Amino acid sequence: MHAFDVLGDPVRRRILELLASGEQASGEISAVIRDEFGISQPAVSQHLRVLRESGFTSVRAEGTRRLYAVDAAPLREVDAWLDRFRGFWEQRLDALGTELARGRRERRLREGKEVSRDE
Repeated sequence: MHAFDVLGDPVRRRILELLASGEQASGEISAVIRDEFGISQPAVSQHLRVLRESGFTSVRAEGTRRLYAVDAAPLREVDAWLDRFRGFWEQRLDALGTELARGRRERRLREGKEVSRDE
């Protein structure tokens, strides 16, 4: 399965967000996902399986629990692919930052003039 097919699903993206803070048991993940998305435990297990089989997560057994963690390798591949396109938005974000700074500067100058007139 292609990385963007995996990441295209909001449930799988949410699971990865939960795992970004550290390793979690499948039961903990299932509880959050069931509450937020209203899906069954077997459906959550299917999403965990897709993430595991596509390499986005790793799992280890600890007694009867299954602990999931993010595997960063596929995310690095996605990041490398996106790198070709960063110029499209970084340039615009830089321009936006410049305009915001210009607006703040002009506002400070206007406010400074208004204060000096009141004195």
